[in-house]
Amino acid sequence: MIIKAFIMMFAGGLVTLLTIPVVFSDEDRHELRQRSLGVAAVTSKTYTNECSSCHMLYPPGLLPARSWQKLMSSLDTHFDDNAELDSNDATVISAFLMNNSADKSTYRRSRKIMRSLNASDSPLRISELSYIKREHDEIPDKMIRYNKKVVSLSHCNACHADAEKGIFDEHRINIPGYGHWDD
Repeated sequence: MIIKAFIMMFAGGLVTLLTIPVVFSDEDRHELRQRSLGVAAVTSKTYTNECSSCHMLYPPGLLPARSWQKLMSSLDTHFDDNAELDSNDATVISAFLMNNSADKSTYRRSRKIMRSLNASDSPLRISELSYIKREHDEIPDKMIRYNKKVVSLSHCNACHADAEKGIFDEHRINIPGYGHWDD
C-alpha cells in the first residue's frame, strides 16, 4: 500500500513538472535562435579595433582554429597587405580566434562548416568554404560578383546586415540593389 501511494505521488509530481510551461526570457530566445541560425558574435574589443579598419569582422566560428592560426602567423602578407600587429595585440586576437573557432563552437552553423571540411583542410578564405559556396549557389552572379555593392562572398555584411553579430538568418538577407532574398 505504501509503495503504491509513493508511486502515485511520484507520478503526479512528474506530470505536474511536465505540464509547467517553460518560460524563456527574450535574451534566452535570442540565444537559442542565434545558436541555430548563426555563429558566435564577435566580442573582442582588440579584434574589433585592429581588424575592422580594413574589413568586416569575420566571426571566428566561420573557420577552424588551424585556419585562424595560419592567418595570424602570416599577417605580414595578409592577402597582399601588411597587417602586422604588436605582439600583445596579436596574442590577444589569436587567443580570441582560437577559443571561438568553428571547431570549438557549439553553434549549429559552425558545426556544419566543420562537417564540410576535410580534417587536413586549413582554408584561409571563408568565401571558398564548400559550405558557404553551397549556401549561396542559387544566387545569380549578377547579384553578387557583378553587383558593385557586393562583389564577393567575402563581403558577408553587404547582404547580411548582422554578420558581425554572427547572424546569418536566411530570412533577413537583403541583397543591395535587389532587396530581400527568399531562398
